[in-house]
Amino acid sequence: MNIEFWLLIAGLIMLALLVLLPPLFKKTPLRYADGEQRNTAIARQQLAELKLQLQTGVLSQDQYDAQYRELQLTLLDDLEVDAPAVPSGKTGRWIVSVLVIAVPLLSVFLYMQLGEPQALVKSELAASNQKAADNVKNMVNKLIQRLKQHPEDLEGWMMLGRSYVYAEQYQDAADVFAELNRRKPNDPAVMLHYADALSMARNGQMGGEPSELVEQALKLVPEDHTALWLAGMAKAEAGDFAQAIAHWNKLSALLPTNDETLPQLQKMIQMAEAEQQKPQATASSAASIDINVKVELDAAVKANVEPQHTVFIYAQAVNGPKMPLAIVRKQVADLPASVVLNDSVAMQPQTHLADFKQLRIVARISKTGNAMPQAGDLIGVAQLDSVSGNPSVGITINQEVQ
Repeated sequence: MNIEFWLLIAGLIMLALLVLLPPLFKKTPLRYADGEQRNTAIARQQLAELKLQLQTGVLSQDQYDAQYRELQLTLLDDLEVDAPAVPSGKTGRWIVSVLVIAVPLLSVFLYMQLGEPQALVKSELAASNQKAADNVKNMVNKLIQRLKQHPEDLEGWMMLGRSYVYAEQYQDAADVFAELNRRKPNDPAVMLHYADALSMARNGQMGGEPSELVEQALKLVPEDHTALWLAGMAKAEAGDFAQAIAHWNKLSALLPTNDETLPQLQKMIQMAEAEQQKPQATASSAASIDINVKVELDAAVKANVEPQHTVFIYAQAVNGPKMPLAIVRKQVADLPASVVLNDSVAMQPQTHLADFKQLRIVARISKTGNAMPQAGDLIGVAQLDSVSGNPSVGITINQEVQ
């Protein structure tokens, strides 16, 4: 909490004391003054009535004198009863000291117990994060407009991809890096950014295209820190812990001794070594297969798509999980295209296409780059009733997802 907050608390406590303390310094109760004035007014009214009765002859002079003396005595008795003893100048003053000490202490104690001491910090942090997010959003919009006018600006594409990563819009980031990879092929930095964003868009899965991109980058820059880190992650995910350890050990030797990522890296090496010692699961009895897929775009729907739209080509189990078993990503500009679906592009390392008797092969064009089917996407489907050997299948994209 900052100094302004504590100054505000101190001001509120002082205000409370200014309300509580002044009445404690008053010596004369209001009750005494009010009672004396009231009794005097009543006595004057009664005296006026007596004088009127004397003048009109209702009372004789002796009767008037007797009642007048009685009125004097009654008024004197009432005033003596109402008048309190004069309080001592120190009576009740001890409570002032108690309040001056107790009110601030009790207020702070109750706030610390029942309040939210970090509320101001959290509010400032939230405001700061929102401001940063707004700045990124504005920058992204400006970059998009600039790239529409100057698509050859490679630095602009890189900045846009990084902005999407910062905003945790990983699929958008992967689409941008895919475009940059097409415009600037064989650039290790671009390939590694693309692999990382694509992996994050798939919930951290490195299998398939991300792993292939990392391997290509590692061949070009064998000692790149990011390439070695991601290559180790891909190998560990695939169950090749020996190779993962080799990549991470090499990275560990390249890092300075005070690097903040070194403890985490050492922990990952230890975990991989522990996994390496475990008994390996029995391999799938089915042989690995390659499914050769040729994808074409029907001329009737060609006007509805743009060259940069994403094409997902994947295999699904007819009877089994609906998520893709293996997937390859292309663009409309690549069509017609021939791809191979096999275990190397599997979404999960332990998934084997040969373990499923029937497969549905899907080619889908996504205008947004979203991995989940949406209305407006264009799709083509073919079914394999047998996956023995290395089957081939042709798909024509000619339907719209409703």
